[in-house]
Amino acid sequence: MISPAVDPDFSVLLSVSDAKRLLHRLNTLETKKPPESLSTISKMQLNALSEQWQKIIHAENINTVDENEKTATDWLISLFNTLFAHQHVILVRGAGEPEYFPAKDNQPARIKFAHGFFQSALHELSHFFIAGERRRQLSDFGYWYAPDGRTEAQQQAFERVEIKPQALECLFTLACRLPFQVSQDNLFATFDTSTSTFAQDVYQQAKAYIAEPHVIPRDAKILLQALLTICTAN
Repeated sequence: MISPAVDPDFSVLLSVSDAKRLLHRLNTLETKKPPESLSTISKMQLNALSEQWQKIIHAENINTVDENEKTATDWLISLFNTLFAHQHVILVRGAGEPEYFPAKDNQPARIKFAHGFFQSALHELSHFFIAGERRRQLSDFGYWYAPDGRTEAQQQAFERVEIKPQALECLFTLACRLPFQVSQDNLFATFDTSTSTFAQDVYQQAKAYIAEPHVIPRDAKILLQALLTICTAN
C-alpha cells in the first residue's frame, strides 16, 4: 500500500514577477549570442506563438479537455520544432509509451511523447535536454528503465536519475502558468514510499536552477526562455 509523502508547493517557485526576473536573467545570459539561441525565431513567429498560446489559455472553459490537450501539444510541437530545427530533431505525438529515436539515414531524431499528453511532452523534452551529445545518439538516451512495480532499490535508482529532468519539467510547466506535480511512476509499489524525499529533491533542484540559471543545460535554457517570453507576455 502506498503512503505518499506530501508534495511541496511548486507554485510558489515562479510567480509572475519571478518569471519576469528569470527571463531577464536568461536574456542577459544570451547576450553572448551563441548560434543556438532564441534568436533563431523571428519576432513575427514569436508574436504568432504568443497569440496562439493566449487563445489556448482562454479556450480552457470552452473546449473539451481532449481538444485543449491536442491544441496545446500542437503548439508545443510547433515551438520546439522551430527552435531546434538546426539540431535535426523533432518532437512527435505518440499513441503509446514515450520513446527517443536517434537520427538515422538522414532522418531527424524523434522525441515521441506519451498518449498525446502536454505534460509528457515537457517531460520527454527535459530528458532530451539533460542527455549530452553522446547519449542523444542512443535509443532512449541509453537509459535503464524498469516498469512500475519496481523493488525499493530500483525505485530509489529511478528517483535519483529523475531529479534533474523533473526539475526542468517543473520550470517549463510553471513558465506556461500551469500546475506541476512530480511523478514517481510507482502506482503499484508494494513498499512504504512515505519516507521518499523525491518531491522535495525536485523542488530544491528547480529552486537551484532559478537561483543560478547559468547552470541550466544550454538547450533547456533556450526552451525556457521562449516559454517565458511567450507565456508571460500578457
